Amino acid sequence: MFKAKKSPLALLPAIVLAGCAMTDPADDPVVLKLNDLERRLISVERVLASGSLVDIAMQVDNLQRQAAELQGRTETLEYQAEETGDRERDLYQDLDQRIQTLEQRLQGLGVSGVLDGGTLAPGQLPIPGGSDRDNYQAAFELLKEQRYEPAAMAFKQFLTSYPDSQLADNAQYWLAESYYVTDKFEDALQEFAVVIDRYPRSRKVPDALLKAGYANYELQRWEEARTALSRVQQEHADTTAARLAEQRLNRMTEEGH
Repeated sequence: MFKAKKSPLALLPAIVLAGCAMTDPADDPVVLKLNDLERRLISVERVLASGSLVDIAMQVDNLQRQAAELQGRTETLEYQAEETGDRERDLYQDLDQRIQTLEQRLQGLGVSGVLDGGTLAPGQLPIPGGSDRDNYQAAFELLKEQRYEPAAMAFKQFLTSYPDSQLADNAQYWLAESYYVTDKFEDALQEFAVVIDRYPRSRKVPDALLKAGYANYELQRWEEARTALSRVQQEHADTTAARLAEQRLNRMTEEGH
């Protein structure tokens, strides 16, 4: 009878078994390989079971999303910074152009700025077209430079142009001071009185009272001087003006006034 020829694959189990019969199972390379694959498979299954890979993947996605958001914010900030810089440059160029135009107009009229040594006409601000703060500062600069006459004119015009300015009380005081330092004591007394009466809550009131006492002292009006200096002590006791008033009162006592 004809017998079917067996394929090589059909003989593989027998060959393996024969090999196993001849080799110690613990040393069989096939068994060792299978054991290694089994351990690796178990390890992968444990990782999958614990969800670690899923967590890591989610964390990676979150980090990538956060990085994209940060990049977007950075680009936005850079754009805003560029826009701000452009606006500042435009404002500077506009202001510079306006100043140049004013300077050219003044030069055309043959007038130099009072802060550059020019004169100040009656009724003219030191910085025509400027803000109240600009003109106050300009007038104060004239006073610091001991240019008392144009300083007085500047402060007077300031008070006329900006009667409701928050700097009005200060301007009134320095107007009086510009008269006091040039020995125009009568004019100084009138202007110091305006500080005291019109701006009773001003921080300049103690100094105005003190200088009123000084001006009366220079005019040898002893009673009026004592009255003003005593008011400083009584109404503004914790001020430098009060200490100076006490010193002048002591001096008057020593002088017999």
